[in-house]
Amino acid sequence: MGEASLQPSEEREMPHPSPLLRGEGDRLVYIWDRDSIPFLFFKIMAGSLKSVSGRSKLNLSHRKFVVVVAEWNEDVTEALYQGAHHALLSLGAKKNNIIRRNVPGSFELPLMAQWSAEKKSIDAVICIGCVVQGDTPHFDYICQAVANGIMNVNLMTNKPVAFGVLTTLNKKQALERAGGKYGNKGEEAAVTVVKMLESREQRD
Repeated sequence: MGEASLQPSEEREMPHPSPLLRGEGDRLVYIWDRDSIPFLFFKIMAGSLKSVSGRSKLNLSHRKFVVVVAEWNEDVTEALYQGAHHALLSLGAKKNNIIRRNVPGSFELPLMAQWSAEKKSIDAVICIGCVVQGDTPHFDYICQAVANGIMNVNLMTNKPVAFGVLTTLNKKQALERAGGKYGNKGEEAAVTVVKMLESREQRD
């Protein structure tokens, strides 16, 4: 497996490009990035799973995970989701025990995470989102609210709820952390919840 990468592999012009055209292959997600001129065809790979060193110490085959994905900045959050999903599988989770829930934006992540974590059958939740700084203080309010909300869900439900939310200054920084040169933070979030489940077992 090659190192996680985000590479412009082909340039094409489209008369009426869609915001996101995705075709999934083996560990690949193909995305048209609308912000690039000309439009670049990016190949985002789940990568070599730098954070995963093997299967979990726990038997994850019966553990259930919810991955809550914000639809805002979908090109980034989809890549983060793919990283989280592939990491869970690599750690030993079963595909049919990984449940995806979509929400409009990152602000809605804590509530969906709470609804999910309150279910007895769910062992852990991963929150996936991307907030890019703009020209107003809106960015600061959203980031603080989301971080506090996700932390509170951890404490209220006594279950691992990972903060897989990118808070970046621009779109380039986000893509670099969604399968680019800085890895995939969705993958790291998946590893985090599994490590927390392991820690709880050791404590018990």
